[in-house]
Order: sequence, then C-alpha cells, then structure tokens
Amino acid sequence: MPNTRESIERRIARLRVDMVEQGRRVERLVEGAVEAVFDRDAEKAAWVIKHDAVIDRADVEIERAAVDMLTDIAREAFDLSPEQLRLVLMIVKVNNELERTADGAVEIAQQVEVFKTLSDEPSGRFRVMANSAVGIVRDTVTCFENRDTKLAQAVLASDDTMDEFERAILLEMQQRVAAGQANVEFAFATNIVANELERIGDHCTNVAEQVIYIATGKIVRHMEGHWTEPEEPPI
Repeated sequence: MPNTRESIERRIARLRVDMVEQGRRVERLVEGAVEAVFDRDAEKAAWVIKHDAVIDRADVEIERAAVDMLTDIAREAFDLSPEQLRLVLMIVKVNNELERTADGAVEIAQQVEVFKTLSDEPSGRFRVMANSAVGIVRDTVTCFENRDTKLAQAVLASDDTMDEFERAILLEMQQRVAAGQANVEFAFATNIVANELERIGDHCTNVAEQVIYIATGKIVRHMEGHWTEPEEPPI
C-alpha cells in the first residue's frame, strides 16, 4: 500500500483499535488472576500464565507497527497534526503500561499455588481491593477507547485509595500473624498480591495521564497527595 496521507490515517486508526483490543485482553487477564486467587483455582491461574504470551506477542506487533509507521511518515515528510502525533506517541507508552499490567496479573496468578494449600480466608478488605483493581483496569481501557477525560480523572482519583489499601493489608497481615490468626505463607502471598494490585493501579494512572494529554494537550501532576487539574505543559 502506498504511503499516502490517507493510508497513514488508516494506520493510526488501526493502531487505536489494536490498542483497545489489547486493553481488553489485559483486562480479562487481571480479572482471571483475581478470580483464580479467591477461587483457589489452579486451572484458571494456569490460563492466565499461558495467555500472557498472547499479550507479549501483541505488544511486540503494536510497537513494531508504530515504529514502522513513524519511519514511513519521516521518509515521506508527512506533517501530522499535533493530536495525531500525540496519539501515536501515547499508543507506544500505553502499550508498555498494558504489557506490564499483564505481568502483574501473572505474578498474582502464580500465588494461587500457595493459597490453594492453605485454609486461611482472605479479608473483606483484600477482596474489595482486588475487585477495585479489576474495575480500574476496565475503566482505564474504556477511557482510552473513548478519550473520556472525566473517566480518566476518576482513574487518577483511585490511585491514593489503592495505596491505602496496600498499606492497610500489610498492617492487617502483620497483626494476624502476630496474633496467630494467619499462616506466614498466607500473609506473604497476600502481601505479594496486594503489592501487584497497587502496581496495576499505578500503570492505570499512567494510562489515564496519557488519555488526558491526548484529548486536551494538557498534563496532570500528583502533588501533595492529590492530582492537579489538567494544565498546559511548561515551555
């Protein structure tokens, strides 16, 4: 296909579609990992671990397509609009965040072997954190798909909550172990999962920042415990 301006626009649109599809795959992976933990389902955990390879392949394909397109744009000396250029660069960044989110799901799934051998029950707080992470990933993909800045800001607002969940669960596990109410292995596995869930939240906020930037050309910052309103980047 000749590298006409129209073909470049089609390739950018294709990249956006591919990124949304990748996002939904990652969403299913995170959901599957969380379900595997609470169901103590080794088969579902194995599915998550196996399907990470699909995410990895798509990650490479998306990055290669973006690089090839930027190379063609430079060769043909096309002038992209600022929004188009921001979109292509954002896709490369978001692609990386999604791949790392999938890695977090795998880390969570790998803890199922510990949970299935123990009788300790996870706390309600742990369940709420895990379910919240699944919802945050879902909202992140949706805000990217629709360039929804309000939803992106809601994702940003969840960041501090996930941090608080992680700290509270760590303290809870320490107290339960000290009181003889929880197995050390269970507490260790729970802390690993909580840490990965918090990291997944961080990846989602990174995507949300990019969504706000692509939609408005403005940036947000996390300062003094809260996110700033979108503002023009410094010159």
